[in-house]
Amino acid sequence: MDNDSFGEGAGTVRPPRDAITPGQSTPTPRRTVQLVSGDFLLTINPVDGSEIEPCPPGGPVRADGQVTDRPGRPTRRSAAQRAELLRAAQPPVPPGPAAPRPPLLERDEELARLVRLLGSGRSVRLTGPSGSGRTSLLDAVAAKCGDFAPDGVVRLNGHRRTPAELLQDLFTVVYDSPGLRPDRNALAGFVRDIGAVVVLDDLEFGGASLDELLDAAPECAFLVAATPDIAAPGAGSHLEEVFLGGLGRAAALELLRKAVERPLTEEESNWAGDLWFESEGLPLRFVQAAALLRQCNELRADPEAFEEFAPFAAAGGKDVPLPSLGEAAAPASLLASRLSESARQTLRFAVALGGEVPHQAHLPALVGDTHADAALGELMNCGLLSPAGPRYRLAAGVLAQLREKGYDEDAVGHAHTAAQHYAWWAGHPSVTPERAVAEADAVLAALSALVPGRDAGHPSTAVLLARSAAPAFAAGRQWAAWERALRMGSEAARIAGEVAEEAYFHHELGVLALCTGNVDRARAELEASIGMRGALADKSGTVAGRRALALVADRESGRVPAPPLATGEAGPVSPPRGVPATALTKRLPRTGALGGGAAPVAGHSQAPADAPDRPAGRRAAILMGARRNIVATSAGALLAVVLGTVVTLGMTSDQEEPPGNDVRNGQPVNEDGLDDDWPAEDPTTDVSDDPSEDKDDAKPTGSSSSATTPASTGRPSAPGEAPSPSSSRPESPSDSRPPSSPKPPSSPKPPPSAKPPTVPTTPTESTTPPPDPTPSETSTAPDGSASASEPGEATITSGGAASASPSII
Repeated sequence: MDNDSFGEGAGTVRPPRDAITPGQSTPTPRRTVQLVSGDFLLTINPVDGSEIEPCPPGGPVRADGQVTDRPGRPTRRSAAQRAELLRAAQPPVPPGPAAPRPPLLERDEELARLVRLLGSGRSVRLTGPSGSGRTSLLDAVAAKCGDFAPDGVVRLNGHRRTPAELLQDLFTVVYDSPGLRPDRNALAGFVRDIGAVVVLDDLEFGGASLDELLDAAPECAFLVAATPDIAAPGAGSHLEEVFLGGLGRAAALELLRKAVERPLTEEESNWAGDLWFESEGLPLRFVQAAALLRQCNELRADPEAFEEFAPFAAAGGKDVPLPSLGEAAAPASLLASRLSESARQTLRFAVALGGEVPHQAHLPALVGDTHADAALGELMNCGLLSPAGPRYRLAAGVLAQLREKGYDEDAVGHAHTAAQHYAWWAGHPSVTPERAVAEADAVLAALSALVPGRDAGHPSTAVLLARSAAPAFAAGRQWAAWERALRMGSEAARIAGEVAEEAYFHHELGVLALCTGNVDRARAELEASIGMRGALADKSGTVAGRRALALVADRESGRVPAPPLATGEAGPVSPPRGVPATALTKRLPRTGALGGGAAPVAGHSQAPADAPDRPAGRRAAILMGARRNIVATSAGALLAVVLGTVVTLGMTSDQEEPPGNDVRNGQPVNEDGLDDDWPAEDPTTDVSDDPSEDKDDAKPTGSSSSATTPASTGRPSAPGEAPSPSSSRPESPSDSRPPSSPKPPSSPKPPPSAKPPTVPTTPTESTTPPPDPTPSETSTAPDGSASASEPGEATITSGGAASASPSII
């Protein structure tokens, strides 16, 4: 028997299609995709991995070398746009002659009740067994409720979907938001304002999860369809329950007659009656029974095909017996045996993928037949498939029936073939994220079939598939599929021993967890990735991981990362080395004694704020946002305070003792004629053997009240600000010299055993703070004066200046 005669018509054979030759199209390079989610800008790079950074508030976003504006607020779609989106979300129409659509019989009462409840704003839960015709009834209800709500009717599918994913799907249908995936808080605000009739088929959760879904969209009227084994909603959900049962005997026979398109014989009517009793009137069983009767008609009309049924020709003529009641109750294998080879191969792939049927565009490559896309029409005409959102799945009970007949013998091999094809397809530059998302269930099913173990599966192929498909799922904003692909890819990489790929998957999982607000998981995944990449000496990957880990630290500390951008000014997307930071509103105060400002702090600009040759956007700012920045800022502030204290002590001592005339700055200190060759600026100091001698040398000549600094007045002096009239400090170093001194100020003679410290005056010198002055030490100030004080006599002010009150002994 030529199996190809069924499903193609009488003797029609299509000519083979031309094979795709190389050079017909030039593949475009793989491009990065940028998404804004909450406070983060996510750059999805299929080659090098994802990068995450703080999103510039209202600033530009760089993508592919082009500067684009940040995605604006989502806008509501028009009625025409929603209708177009609804048509695009329907399953593809199979090639070939259209199959007759089963009529909706004995559903008028349920249809009117559902429309009435939804029109009054009530939510309804439609419960019925698989194969009871729930999808057909939902189609009829959706056609009558288009004008009930301002946002129209939204069709969703709940197969393997969580409440959070369904809310994202609802937002995507109602709002036009390119480049934006709102986080949980923003999503709740958008969904709360949606007013639509939400028709949700194949719901797989109930109880508190269903209550959460209903409460998130209070302005929507939900019509959810589920099987009886799904948990019921909570007592406070106020959902109306509508149960959908089987058809009556008369309606079942009428459905069979219209599907066959001819009157039934008495034998066929009795056979259909027995089937109605056994199947409890489920419409799906009679759609499949009609396919069995049509196949019998084709067998009777084909003389060559009758030879296989010769044992049944007892009465002579071409008599094909009706299937038995058992075969009619589980007709999948019998129906498949009379289909084309391409259709049977398609069923084997569907069984290997857990019931997911590949898109008809993939069937020629998977099956190896250029006309294999027509197999989808054959399976639909037989009632072996059912629509599930934008795709098809095996109908209820078909998967178990085919497994009993051995269609899963080489399931791993078929899954491996599908995985190799999807790995090439998902990574092709011409495949858009929307197309990849529509095929996500089949891709994930192929992944799960290959991961179980090193011997049973193909972990290397699973790694390749996950590496190709995960970025496409992320760019398509289906982050649940992205997470599943990453987790299975990580497991497959561990089994296959591919450490570099396992580090990649851990990094992506950390980025995803950071985007969804799971800080603990993000830290664990990123630290694992950094450890693996460090062992592999992957410097670029380690840097990217540490950048993301810095954002995790910001989240843990409660800070919102944002790059420092001036108002109305274009700036970098991220701070240097990707460390999130915010600009402080104040600078460290300058110390007037140093003249050039405080000592430099690592990571800060050294130019003054009023530099005329530097734009305002490049002014120095103290960066915060990571722990290392806080440590650097604190160390710099402490260093500035210490240096300010030392310098101020030196300046206030210029009026305590007349400067000596024997030693000047830069001359060697050799009072006793010893050949020690110690320069005055040597920071090394020794303790004198006679402390009393040092105290006598350091004894001030004036009163203690004459050494008051600007800090002692209770207010720090600003850089360049003149002292107040009440201050007793002289205006300049020259004013502090005695009238009888004919020479400029110079450094006093230090004790023979003491080496005076030197204050660094340039940013390039060592930033190690000098030791605190002791009673035996003297400090040389930039103006040539010296000071000496007891420990603990310097008072540090908030501006970094200090006041000294030397004790008189």
